[in-house]
Amino acid sequence: MTIHDGVRDLEGGIKTDFSTSMDYGTYLDLDTLLSAQSPVSRPEHHDELLFIIQHQTTELWLKLVLHELRAVREYLDADRLTRALKTLSRVKHIQRTLAEQWSVLATLTPAEYAEFRSVLGPSSGFQSYQYRAIEFLLGNKNARMLEVFAGTPQHAELEALLHEPTVYDCFLRLLARRGYPIPDSVLQRDVAEAWVEHPELLPVLKTVYEDVDGHWDVYEACETLVDIEDAFQFWRFRHMSTVQRTIGFKRGTGGSSGVGFLKRALDLTFFPELISVRTEIEDLRD
Repeated sequence: MTIHDGVRDLEGGIKTDFSTSMDYGTYLDLDTLLSAQSPVSRPEHHDELLFIIQHQTTELWLKLVLHELRAVREYLDADRLTRALKTLSRVKHIQRTLAEQWSVLATLTPAEYAEFRSVLGPSSGFQSYQYRAIEFLLGNKNARMLEVFAGTPQHAELEALLHEPTVYDCFLRLLARRGYPIPDSVLQRDVAEAWVEHPELLPVLKTVYEDVDGHWDVYEACETLVDIEDAFQFWRFRHMSTVQRTIGFKRGTGGSSGVGFLKRALDLTFFPELISVRTEIEDLRD
């Protein structure tokens, strides 16, 4: 590479003719992607583009999380715990990115948002199909949420997920196949119901946590699931705090109570036994 007058020459091997081959923009379908931002404020408000891109990129990351969590279930069903853990590690990195994105939207001041908020009508992140699908996969199932998607192509897919086992169900079934005494009440539960704490699981998990070396991969899986829960809760908190600093305690555009609704979501949990078992662990040091 040489530089003349501050301009870098192209290397000789760099391809510049794409008349008969696929280029970067074609592979990524950038014409479609970059034309998908359509502000509706008139005159167009400068900050509406930020609002749209924030939510569109979130949906793209959620699409990948869904893709990965479905794969995690398949790996667990096939007793490929190590591969499932690798995939969950990727999910954790995505979650970190999703949480950090809120700092960009937080640059939208209350006065700026107020200038175009009314054009959103009743549209709201509450209506995100992919967010609900992820919650279903992780155990926060609520059949009434299907009402929000009545008449949409996503309704059937979300209803199917409602009746499918969660990631946690698949993990516990793997443990049962390995000989861990997972209670039948857990293995035969109605998977369409929201996960609630099963105290009868605690003795099994206590055995794992009090003999880490003897159950290392299972222990690692439990802690990875706790990581996923922590990251999800942090995302929820960042969402709530960003909304609060932007609109205060106004109602949400979709009809929710706004910040109050988001605060109550912080009480939801995916894997309660993995937290409760910490209370049960005996002090192992003499």
